[in-house]
Amino acid sequence: MLIDTVAWVLIEEGRILCARPRGKEVFFIPGGKREGAESDLETLVREIREELAVVLDPASAVHVGTYESGAPDLPDGTVVRMACYTAAFRGVPVPSAEIEEMDWFSYQDRERVPPVDQLLFDDLVDEGLLK
Repeated sequence: MLIDTVAWVLIEEGRILCARPRGKEVFFIPGGKREGAESDLETLVREIREELAVVLDPASAVHVGTYESGAPDLPDGTVVRMACYTAAFRGVPVPSAEIEEMDWFSYQDRERVPPVDQLLFDDLVDEGLLK
């Protein structure tokens, strides 16, 4: 089984924005699952507007990478695919809809995110973008 997701990578001062959904302990890179025949960018714009109340500029989106991993809390054989993008935005990110909390994570917070997000953290620290 494949869980196909898209995520927004926002880095400021060597930290990446992460969000924790209501009722969950773990933080995630903001984003979510595609609905129907949505493209990556359509999914990204919709999810970030819903989760963080900001408007992304799809014309400015840059693909950072696509990562795949299993997770201990998922059935055997389940893979999470996360296509990651940066994009300019309007507004100030604030938790909304299903998001209870957001925070800025450094590489030291790597263990607080799921395995697929950890792969992104590894690449970002290797590129000198994450402290």
